[in-house]
Amino acid sequence: MRPIVIVVMGVSGSGKSTFGRALADALDWDFLEGDDMHPSSNIEKMRAGIALDDDDRRLWLDHIAAWISGEESRGRHGVVSCSALKRAYRDRLRQSSAAVRFVYIRVERGELEHRMRQRSHFMPAALLDSQLRTLEEPVEDEAALTLSGNLGIDEMVSEVRRWLQRSDIRPAG
Repeated sequence: MRPIVIVVMGVSGSGKSTFGRALADALDWDFLEGDDMHPSSNIEKMRAGIALDDDDRRLWLDHIAAWISGEESRGRHGVVSCSALKRAYRDRLRQSSAAVRFVYIRVERGELEHRMRQRSHFMPAALLDSQLRTLEEPVEDEAALTLSGNLGIDEMVSEVRRWLQRSDIRPAG
C-alpha cells in the first residue's frame, strides 16, 4: 500500500492540532504539528497581528511538503496539521510524491473566535477575519473530507476511518 499523508486543515481555532494528534494516534501514523515548521519571522509577524501573505507561507509550505515526501520515502503514513487555506497551498502540498488527502474542519466564526480567545497561541484572534477571507474551502476534486468541528474527536476519527475505507485505504487499528 502506498503511504498517504492526511493534512488536517482549517482556519486557526478549528481544532487542527488537537484532532490531528488524536487521528494520528488512533491510526498509529506519524504526526507533524505544521505550526512548528513556520520560520521565526512568520511567528513574529503573526504575534504582531500582521497576517501572512503568499510569500510568507511559501517556505512554510515547502517545509511541510518536504516532510510529506519524507514520509513516503520511509514508507510511513502521516498526519499533519496545516491551515492550507487556499487551493494553491493544497496544490503545493499535493506536489510531493506521497498520496495526500485533506480533512477540512469547518467551524462557525463565533465558535472560532471563542476558541481562539480561550487559548495561548501566537496567532491572535484579531487575525481570524483575515484567515476567513483567505479561506478557499476544498472542492470535490481535491480528495478532501469536510467535518464539522462541533463533532467529538471520536466521532471525527470514525468519520475519517470510514472515508479512508471508501477510498480503499485501510488504516491500522
